[in-house]
Amino acid sequence: MTITHRIDGDGPPIILLNGGLMTIASWEPIAAPLAPSRRVIRCDFRGQLLTPGPYPSTLEEHADDVIALLDSLGIESAHVAGASFGAEIAMVLAARAPRRVERLTIVTATEKTTEAMRRDARETADLAEQAASGDGEAGKQMFRRVLSNTWSAAWVAAQPAGFFEARIAQAPLLPAPYYLGAAALLRLLETLDLTPILGSITAPTLVVGGGEDRVFPPEHSHAIARGIANAQLEILPGAPHGLLIERADRIVAMLG
Repeated sequence: MTITHRIDGDGPPIILLNGGLMTIASWEPIAAPLAPSRRVIRCDFRGQLLTPGPYPSTLEEHADDVIALLDSLGIESAHVAGASFGAEIAMVLAARAPRRVERLTIVTATEKTTEAMRRDARETADLAEQAASGDGEAGKQMFRRVLSNTWSAAWVAAQPAGFFEARIAQAPLLPAPYYLGAAALLRLLETLDLTPILGSITAPTLVVGGGEDRVFPPEHSHAIARGIANAQLEILPGAPHGLLIERADRIVAMLG
């Protein structure tokens, strides 16, 4: 099975790998400016909105899905950029198949999950599973929990009144497979430790972290950069976990 994907533009290929609750459309502020000069590939992992299960039980399976997608498109190597969960997959891919990764960009990621991160992932996965069983309030609680940790207060204040609550209210409309897929992705964070493979990554690497990231704090971006030979590190002051959207112009400049 080839995971659901979209291609825009023509030029050197770049593949954009989703965070856990993202989907192809989430990358539009990044993909649209890149498409005039790049072949921009977006995809949903198995378990995300546009790609069905069965859900992988390892990060390596997700990385193999991306390799299979590149194979199906006849792409030998590409710039691989991932955000959050997608950045974890990007690192596994770069270590697992180095010849397929021309450049690597890691945005808001961690080298391993701490006990606090694992507890948060476990509790959020529990909510997702409750939502899949028909508990609409659990779905709302899950989204409220994720959104509160993703955005800066200034960005939230700049949105129209009721912006987030309107989206949270739509949570019960999402299908059960969406929540089961989200839970499957979150469960992988409960044991995540990429420190043994970082030294195997040989692609030129840029690590981008948010100075105010509450999900994967900046010290974890520092740890990734230390673990990958010759990696460059850029911490964006004041930026939250959602910097991909809040600082989209800056990310486009980095990826271009």
